[in-house]
Amino acid sequence: MIKFSSLAEACNTARNFIRQNAGAPTADDEFNSLALGIFAFQFKQNTAFANFCRSENRTPDTIINWREIPAVPTRAFKSLDLTVLPKVDRKTVFRSSGTTQTERTRHFHNRITLTLYHDSLWLWFYKHLLDESNNRLLFLLPPLAQAPESSLAHMMDAVSQHLTKRVQCFAADWQWRINSNAAIKFLYDCIEQNKPVTIFGTAFSFVHLLDLLKTTRLKHALPDGSAAMETGGYKGRSREVPKTELHRSINNKLGIPEKRIISEYGMCELSSQAYDGALNHTNAVPHLFRFPPWARARVVSPETMLEVKLGETGLLQITDLANVGSVLSLLTEDLACRYDNGFELLGRAELAKSRGCSLMNFTYA
Repeated sequence: MIKFSSLAEACNTARNFIRQNAGAPTADDEFNSLALGIFAFQFKQNTAFANFCRSENRTPDTIINWREIPAVPTRAFKSLDLTVLPKVDRKTVFRSSGTTQTERTRHFHNRITLTLYHDSLWLWFYKHLLDESNNRLLFLLPPLAQAPESSLAHMMDAVSQHLTKRVQCFAADWQWRINSNAAIKFLYDCIEQNKPVTIFGTAFSFVHLLDLLKTTRLKHALPDGSAAMETGGYKGRSREVPKTELHRSINNKLGIPEKRIISEYGMCELSSQAYDGALNHTNAVPHLFRFPPWARARVVSPETMLEVKLGETGLLQITDLANVGSVLSLLTEDLACRYDNGFELLGRAELAKSRGCSLMNFTYA
C-alpha cells in the first residue's frame, strides 16, 4: 500500500497513474495498491467518512483489497461534508440538480483536485468523442460562468478549452433554456458550410432541441461526420423519452447516424465518466458503459453488497481513483445489469431501507 502525507502527493500520484494507464486495462495489483493508499489517506483526513468505515468494521488496517473499501451512498453527499479539504480550501463546489438546496449533493474541489478531475475527464473523452472529423461544437448547456456549480458545465468548459481552434457555441442560459436562435443558426451554418458538428447536451436539452425543429425544419441533414453526446436525466425539465426513441429522433431530425450518438454517464460526486461507445469503433448492442482503467464499476446486490452474477441486476457501485479529494468508492441509486465487459444502465432504483442503502451509519458524523 502506498502511503501519502499530503493531498498534493496523493493527487500527483493519481495523475501519473491515469496518464500511464490511459491506453490499456490496468493490472489489478497496481490499481489495488493505489486504491488502498488513497483510502487510508481519506480515512485519516475525513472524520465523517472514517466513522462510517468503522461502523462497517472496515479500516485501512483490516482490508487488503479495493473491493472491500466501504462504498458511501451518494445521497450522503446531501448532508455531510465528505471531503478531505478544510473549509477554507473548498474553492469550488459541484452540486447535483435538484428542486431545493437541501436536496442537492455537494462535491468540493480546490485547484489541485480540479486539475486531477480535468486530466481524468479529458483523456477518456478524447478516446470516445473525437475522431478524424474536425467537427464544430454545439453545447446545449450554459457556459461555465453561468453555471459554476454544475459538474457538466465544468466538463464541457474543459473540452472547449482543449479544442479552442474549433468553431463552437454554447446555446443555453443559466436556467438551461436553449437559445433557439443561436442553436438553429449554428446548425444552419454547419449545413451551408458543409461542416460536421458534434452536439453535446443532457437528454432533456435534446428533447427541447428536437421540439424546436418541429417548427423550424432543417432543409438538409447535418453534414457527414456529425455526432452527438447525450448524458441521461430529465429532472422534470421536459417530458421523458426512452433512450432508444430519443436516439431515433436525433437520427431522423438531425441526420446523425445512431452509431455516432454516444451516451455519457457521470455525476457530480465522481471525477471520471463512462461512455457506451466510441465514434471510431463499432458499438455492439446492447450498448455497454465502460469507465476508464482508473475507475471500476461493480453491480452489487442491495441486500448483501456482494457483486451479482453476470446477467443479473443490482445497484451500481463505482471506485474512482480520481476522487482523491472526497471518497473513493460510491454506491449509486442506479440500477444496472452486469456484463463481463461493462454494464447496462436500467434506470433509477426505488430504494428500501436496506443495509446497503440507508444512511444510519452516518449518524456518527
